[in-house]
Amino acid sequence: MVSGGRVRSLRPRGPGPLRSLRLPGAGPRARGFGVRRLLGPGRFFGPPRQRVASAAAACTPSLTLVFLLLCVELVLVLGDLHIPHRCSGLPVKFKKLLVPGKIQHILCTGNLCTEETYDYLRTLAGDIHVVRGDAESLNYPEEKVVTVGQFRIGLIHGHQVIPWGDVASLALLKRKLDVDILISGHTHRFEAFEHENKFYINPGSATGAYNALETNIIPSFVLMDIQASTVVAYVYQLIEDDVKVERIEFKKY
Repeated sequence: MVSGGRVRSLRPRGPGPLRSLRLPGAGPRARGFGVRRLLGPGRFFGPPRQRVASAAAACTPSLTLVFLLLCVELVLVLGDLHIPHRCSGLPVKFKKLLVPGKIQHILCTGNLCTEETYDYLRTLAGDIHVVRGDAESLNYPEEKVVTVGQFRIGLIHGHQVIPWGDVASLALLKRKLDVDILISGHTHRFEAFEHENKFYINPGSATGAYNALETNIIPSFVLMDIQASTVVAYVYQLIEDDVKVERIEFKKY
């Protein structure tokens, strides 16, 4: 967290497992369900929504049961796949969660690297937006602005931002694009924060591809549920072969 309250970071605290979620009627230490439980019938458990200034509520994939099935504006945010040069493909556990027909929009920060990867994303949603990555051979635009509901969303890869992920540089780009949410990648590490009443998301690398500085990358992607003036972002991370989910909320004023 940056002093002064202007930047409120929601980066996960370390690579270890997230805390268990207490489920009503399921015992004091009830833990999350696997993929089969997520796709099957059941109740929707979880804490009430919180402001983005609060710490992201740690939860399990089962928290998103109703979210996956009933959400009207569901936006998949991912990038830096680097298939097949650095990774062979998306983690199997991620593919099982990304069900065709449930997602309305896809925003990709680039480095898909092959048309086959783009074609796979097209099976998940018809409305897909991709920007050009620094290791991209395909002809995508350098930046895009997409409107979903009440939100203008800016999309860039992130190699244009110097230093990588620098808040001041991102804020300048946000003002240039005149957006409510700015999505960028390139660092291969998930990050989300609010700055000057705007929301910034870096979905990380969906495959866990290494970057120029480190090889131990946690695979991650983000699902945004956009409802009126509120965005609820669900951050999926594959930690020690287990999918962990955090829930973050941002409200537009």
